[in-house]
Amino acid sequence: MDRRQFFKLCACGATTSAISALGLMPGTAMAAPREYKLLKAKETRNNCCYCSVGCGLLMYSYGSNGKNAEKAIFHIEGDADHPVNRGALCPKGAGLVDYVNSPNRNHFPEVREPGSNEWKRISWNEAFSRIARLMKDDRDENFIEKNSDGTTVNRWLSTGMMTSSAQPNEGGFITHKFARSLGLVAIDTIARN
Repeated sequence: MDRRQFFKLCACGATTSAISALGLMPGTAMAAPREYKLLKAKETRNNCCYCSVGCGLLMYSYGSNGKNAEKAIFHIEGDADHPVNRGALCPKGAGLVDYVNSPNRNHFPEVREPGSNEWKRISWNEAFSRIARLMKDDRDENFIEKNSDGTTVNRWLSTGMMTSSAQPNEGGFITHKFARSLGLVAIDTIARN
């Protein structure tokens, strides 16, 4: 190393230390990796609700485990360990996080009275009572106990039931038993594909 190279090296070192002393150098390297966004999230397994395929989902939420703390779902992806979809999701399933966090999503029951064009918010207890009362009144009015031949049929033809298509066999069995015990004939699932 000659004298000129020595002075260049010293000048570069002095300049670099002066810049860092003035706070112009970043504290962390620019190429430092970001923290993994799912690192502190709670993982919950579920099934997609859109069709009868029943794809497995992994839902990630933030929020403490406190008693009154609300969890906010921020990421949904396919479950790679699920035997049905093995991690893949259709466009509807991939867009579930937008549905869950939509500002237009209803969080409370609403009712539109006959002859009115406005929806009014009611409590959950009012909604359950109203549904039970309307079902009971309709069943009492339209229940068919015997057909024209006198054979006992126990049918309720004026009402139907829409069930979940993504429930396991046990849930489907119980739902079917409940609907049939009421006399319902029109039972369908939400398989919309």
